[in-house]
Amino acid sequence: MKNLNKVIVENMDKMTKCWSCPIGANTEKGINLPGQQAIHQVVDDLVSVLFPGCHGNEPVPEAKMPVFMQKKLEEAANALTGQIKSSFEYQCKTDHGKECSKCTDCIDKAEQVVIHLVESLPAVQRILQSDIMAAYQGDPAARSVMEIVLSYPGVYAIMVHRIAHLLYEEKVPLIPRVMSEYAHSATGIDIHPGAKLGTGFFIDHGTGVVIGETCVIGQNVKLYQGVTLGAKSFELDAKGNPVKGIKRHPDVGDNVVIYAGATILGGETKIGNGSEIGGNVWLTHSVPPNSKVYNQQPQPLVRSHEGQS
Repeated sequence: MKNLNKVIVENMDKMTKCWSCPIGANTEKGINLPGQQAIHQVVDDLVSVLFPGCHGNEPVPEAKMPVFMQKKLEEAANALTGQIKSSFEYQCKTDHGKECSKCTDCIDKAEQVVIHLVESLPAVQRILQSDIMAAYQGDPAARSVMEIVLSYPGVYAIMVHRIAHLLYEEKVPLIPRVMSEYAHSATGIDIHPGAKLGTGFFIDHGTGVVIGETCVIGQNVKLYQGVTLGAKSFELDAKGNPVKGIKRHPDVGDNVVIYAGATILGGETKIGNGSEIGGNVWLTHSVPPNSKVYNQQPQPLVRSHEGQS
């Protein structure tokens, strides 16, 4: 019979050897990246500043709300600065194979990114108000805007995306993707932080929605569950690796509705303003403004029961 403690020691020794592999351990003297949960906490804190008392455990004291929220924002901003600094240092090591301890570029860049984020939060807040109203006006089941803020997964995924997208635009490594995947795991909605979303954006129900990195979505667009705005087969380089940094995902114009299960693919595909794309449509070419694209409905099968005993 095997001895459990002996098995643990033997297998821990095997795993220890792999910790020094290219994909190994994150330590303070090695990769030194922020942990996933630390980034999640910053997301939670930033969302709580945008919508005080809505995504925490309890209402915030109204008389002290400005002071309370300022402290929350300071904590989140300071934590995020350190996280972004570490991510820039990681990129520097990866790109150049050298340590960054003797240079201040990473901390300077991190501070400027966070300053830009904080300065952008009032505009993000205003845009999110338009997203919330789009959800309220676009869903007859919604009884109040607070119901939407507290419970709608599509609105939460958009909240997180609008924060992550700001960091993505500033070329912050890793952290925007961790943020977007945090929302993905909570909602089932996968929005790459690089995607550009217009104002008044609404994702109804949401589960299974995928929006790719180079997708551009106009104003007042509504998506239903299971919609994919994705890429066609990947272009490969001479070594057989996917070519990165090219336009791969479709553009969606203003005032477009895309119904459940539709799949729209390709960087050259453009959906014109005011169009409707029906459920389960497979689309890999552009359509002009005010188009209506639907699958042909099959005739229902009707069986006769005459003469049966």
